[in-house]
Amino acid sequence: MKKLALPLLIFCIIFLGCGKSDSPAPEIAQEQEPDPIDTPEIKDPDDVDYWNDAELVWSDEFDGTSVSSDNWIFEDRASGWVNNELQNYQPQGNTEVSDGTLKITAKKNSDNSIEGAFTSARMNSKQSFKYGRMEIRAKMPEHKGNGLWPALWMLGSNIETVGWPACGEIDIMEYVSFKPNKTHFSIHSTANNHTNNTEITSGAVDLETIEEEFHTFGLLWSAKYLKFYLDDIDNVQFVFRRPITFTTDSWPFQNNFYFIMNVAVGGDWGGLEGVDTSIFPATMEVDYVRVYQVK
Repeated sequence: MKKLALPLLIFCIIFLGCGKSDSPAPEIAQEQEPDPIDTPEIKDPDDVDYWNDAELVWSDEFDGTSVSSDNWIFEDRASGWVNNELQNYQPQGNTEVSDGTLKITAKKNSDNSIEGAFTSARMNSKQSFKYGRMEIRAKMPEHKGNGLWPALWMLGSNIETVGWPACGEIDIMEYVSFKPNKTHFSIHSTANNHTNNTEITSGAVDLETIEEEFHTFGLLWSAKYLKFYLDDIDNVQFVFRRPITFTTDSWPFQNNFYFIMNVAVGGDWGGLEGVDTSIFPATMEVDYVRVYQVK
């Protein structure tokens, strides 16, 4: 029994010494989880509620007394410039802003001739846009006879470098007075255009009061499609989807485009059934132009 006393005493001293300490326990560094990355939600244009989030980014309500030089520029072109049209486009004398609308008026000179006898206006927006919900509310000229060709449309902003039709064309509304009570929606590109009869078009769409009442001509434009509607976003009349395999020849609609509003006289299509010189002056009215985009 006495032989165990010394080892037991040493063990107790060591044990008690290790069990007590005035130093704090060492801290072990813990790996921190990285802060979550805010990845923006990618919205699909095919979602049924996609356009519900569109916000107004630009408009012209034509509430003043003159055309806004901040928003529009005028073409100054002689007859025959495009499409064998008869009118001279001029920057003054054919537009008016009053009572909340823009009026574009095609006029006939007093000499009763045809070539160069007509004046009108063609307005281009200074701003250009890529994708969005585009709306133009307008009323066509009172129907009196053949020869008018009003249009509300868009061209690719790169037209000066690549030319037409490579720049692309979106016809939000075309009207020819030899087909009253109807409108047309079309797209043009290098692959599809009217010069070789391959344009993509809705054909004539019935709109009985197009000459008597204002109607909203709308475009839903995304990276996937162009959808054209009348009066209500759900009233889609014509759809052109991006081809599964595409190039800039078949889908130039991935660049900025600007608005054009004009009233042409005669031309390859407008004058297809002649020009009645008794129908002038003829006025297209525009209530507003609006652009909504999904952020």
